[in-house]
Amino acid sequence: VQLVESGGGLVQAGGSLTLSCAASGRTFSRYAMGWFRRAPGKEREFVAHISGSGSSTYYVDSVKGRFTISRDNAKNILYLQMNSLKPEDTAVYYCAAGSYLSSLSRLYDYWGQGTQVTVSS
Repeated sequence: VQLVESGGGLVQAGGSLTLSCAASGRTFSRYAMGWFRRAPGKEREFVAHISGSGSSTYYVDSVKGRFTISRDNAKNILYLQMNSLKPEDTAVYYCAAGSYLSSLSRLYDYWGQGTQVTVSS
């Protein structure tokens, strides 16, 4: 599985962005998908994950109510809708695919190259 993120950019605090992650292959729906982020000088952090069918989602507390993860299995695309963005959301955002629904990055097998999100105050 190859993953390619897009949609990052510079936005003011309070603004919105939607990240996309395009996946290759015909088995996209079999994979649990996750979004992670790495802020400058910090460890990679779990953001959200979604089951293969899209029926189950989970978020880290810091983004609950502001971010929404979704997927379109017909188009092989994963999304992360980000609203009410804060400067502390600034990071490189990565999508990942794995066999298990988890917040642990080590359980994901495939990773995208990342897309930069910068939130100005």
